[in-house]
Amino acid sequence: MDNRPIGIFDSGLGGLTVFKEIADQLPHESLVYFGDSGRAPYGIKSRETVIKYTLQNIRFLLTHDIKMVVIACNTMSAHGYEFVRKSHDLPIIEVIGAGAAAAVAETRNRKIGVIGTPLTISSGVYQKAINKLDDSIEIYQKACPLFVPLVEEGQEWWENEITYSIAKEYLTPLKLTGVDTLVLGCTHYPLLKNTIQKVMGEGVTLVSSAFEVARVVKKVILDNNMQRDPQLGPAYHYYTSDSVDKFEPLCSAILGKTVNSAKKVDIEGY
Repeated sequence: MDNRPIGIFDSGLGGLTVFKEIADQLPHESLVYFGDSGRAPYGIKSRETVIKYTLQNIRFLLTHDIKMVVIACNTMSAHGYEFVRKSHDLPIIEVIGAGAAAAVAETRNRKIGVIGTPLTISSGVYQKAINKLDDSIEIYQKACPLFVPLVEEGQEWWENEITYSIAKEYLTPLKLTGVDTLVLGCTHYPLLKNTIQKVMGEGVTLVSSAFEVARVVKKVILDNNMQRDPQLGPAYHYYTSDSVDKFEPLCSAILGKTVNSAKKVDIEGY
């Protein structure tokens, strides 16, 4: 047994899709979430800045005596994971490996599309992860830099006509390649899944790493006897580097329950 919480962080709201899946699959576990909306988006920043932010985010979560870290951000997983894994002795889970494995399992015609932030796409991390599992798969990638700001702007932007037009501009070249599977290579992107599916068509399977990452977290917890005493019940704590008044309604919409206890953090102090 280990009653300490699991720490989860992201560049903003997107990691809440991972938070929700972990809460669903491990309902007795306590979770601490930090969304760095005040410094988002990460995907257009330098690798050095992303590593700096990743370290600050982990240092903040460590003040909550966490037993595990989940990097619920593809950009940080691509550029910060190996760096922080070597400098911390607690389990650190990233999102890319799980997403790549799910895509390989889903594809039927061996053509996979990957969308993500510019920094994630330029790293080639998904191409490497997918081809490590099956080097015969064709991979087509596209950076979608406006998707994260649209998600962070608010729920009214997730399915409107402007967002659809932007998605069509980004995704039409991928659609024309004939991919049958599309990796949503940013944890913000599942919040745009209806718009993305509308552009790509029903014949294309959208792969989100959130569900698969939660399965990995659950396996690590159970394999290492790290589960929380179920009699204690879970506790959830939410933190943001931006306005709490903006964060709470969007957090509530994503999780499907009222969140009114979020706190603002000066993350530059860590």
